[in-house]
Amino acid sequence: MTCWYEGPLAAFDTETTGVDVETDRIVSASVVVQEGPAIRPRVSRWLINPGVPVPASATAVHGLTDEHLQHNGRWPSPVLEEIARALTEQAVAGRPLVIMNAPFDLTMLDRELRRHRASSLDHWFGSTPLLVLDPRVLDKHLDRYRKGRRTLTDLCAHYGVTLEGAHDAAADAMASLEVVRAVGRRFATRLERLSPAELHTLQAGWHAAQARGLQAWFAKSGTPEAVDPAWPLRPEMPAAA
Repeated sequence: MTCWYEGPLAAFDTETTGVDVETDRIVSASVVVQEGPAIRPRVSRWLINPGVPVPASATAVHGLTDEHLQHNGRWPSPVLEEIARALTEQAVAGRPLVIMNAPFDLTMLDRELRRHRASSLDHWFGSTPLLVLDPRVLDKHLDRYRKGRRTLTDLCAHYGVTLEGAHDAAADAMASLEVVRAVGRRFATRLERLSPAELHTLQAGWHAAQARGLQAWFAKSGTPEAVDPAWPLRPEMPAAA
């Protein structure tokens, strides 16, 4: 029987105007679907005119300028519905969805749906929930004592995955998918008997424990920074309205 990490996977990634999930906006997104290793993926891309200025700091990361988005981006509302439908298709098909740092991208999408569609992710996935695989959470749990950073670039280097065009949504989604396959192979003895549904549930607990550990480290360092333990979606905050 084919292990989940050798079978069909999808991946999702966004680029945004910043890192505040309550106030920032999505400017590009991609869903990548791959039926198996070495099989050519199907890639869907979206470019959004967010209707708000894109800070220079964000442009420096993903290269998308106000001018480019105004001329080439679409209005958010129809695009957000298309993205939600694309993710729903993955859930219905039973494909696990790879999302690097899932609480960021999924919460951004949820807040944008609330903002532009008077909807939410719960509306789309109430009957058929997503099965999320987060390479950041998996790697931190399975190799918890390894020193160093664990950004997507770092994980790609560690697991021998090629990342071409970092901070392009499609490139990052594909790289995240390949990292999850590599994690699965490296830790096969610990993962091969777990289904994606079981892993989804386990990751929620793993992420909460990781958040508590980071929170304790911040407190010890004298840094007053909160770490949200929720995974894969952060609870709605009043500011999101």
